[in-house]
Amino acid sequence: MQHAPAARPSPAPAARPPLGAALAAVLALTTAACAVGGRGADRPAGPVPPNPRSPAALPSPGLPPVLTRGQARTALITAADLGEAWEPTRGAATWRDDLLKATAGRSDCRRLLDVLYTEDLFGADAATAPRATAALDDAEGGAQLHYRVTSYRAADLDRTLAWLGTLPDTCGRFEARATAHGTVRDVRVAALPLPDAGDARRGLRVTVADAAPDDRSDGDARDGILTVDLVAVRVGDDAISLTNGTLGEPADDATRTSVEVGTGRLTEARRQGRAQV
Repeated sequence: MQHAPAARPSPAPAARPPLGAALAAVLALTTAACAVGGRGADRPAGPVPPNPRSPAALPSPGLPPVLTRGQARTALITAADLGEAWEPTRGAATWRDDLLKATAGRSDCRRLLDVLYTEDLFGADAATAPRATAALDDAEGGAQLHYRVTSYRAADLDRTLAWLGTLPDTCGRFEARATAHGTVRDVRVAALPLPDAGDARRGLRVTVADAAPDDRSDGDARDGILTVDLVAVRVGDDAISLTNGTLGEPADDATRTSVEVGTGRLTEARRQGRAQV
């Protein structure tokens, strides 16, 4: 006797994926299809977001190590380098506010006056802050010499030196007005010859006097006429800058000695700095 075959159990229904997963899959397929064949398929990819750090903040692999402050201090000049009359400064000279705190109509001439007053030749931000400074007074002649060592990019240092070189032409003679009391000053700018020191160098001699009829000849350095030497010398990615000002006869040897001695010391400080890295 044959038995009827047992009924097979019907297969269990397949589990349905959650609704959220299904929707996500559909959206993914739709997005892919749009990217391949949609209206934006022929458009170039959008630009990569820029790096938030500016190029100036990025280190250059070609730069030598920046001098430490201790190494920069060894590159400074001292009173002993300039002679018995020189000593550490006792404070800012009185002529600084009276004769240098002034403005001018032409932008380059105005910038020159600002540099002479603030002595921020290479800039006023943290990147160009001097690594070391020295201030010396000539107790006999009344001169005051300020000296700085700055580390920065060689190309930027050279741009400043090039700008200094244009000033005898663009600001050879101009009028400046004192910001405090409005007195008009007669300012003259001439190139200053320097010793052959460093990789690049530039020097200016600036005279500032009361504006008056042309009764003084070029080169006259009577009392009451401020004479300031402004000098910068680059050695690699470091530079020395100085101002040497006086109301009397300017002492050329102080400026020249500062350039020669200071450049030699900066060169040696850089050599020792690289040797320690």
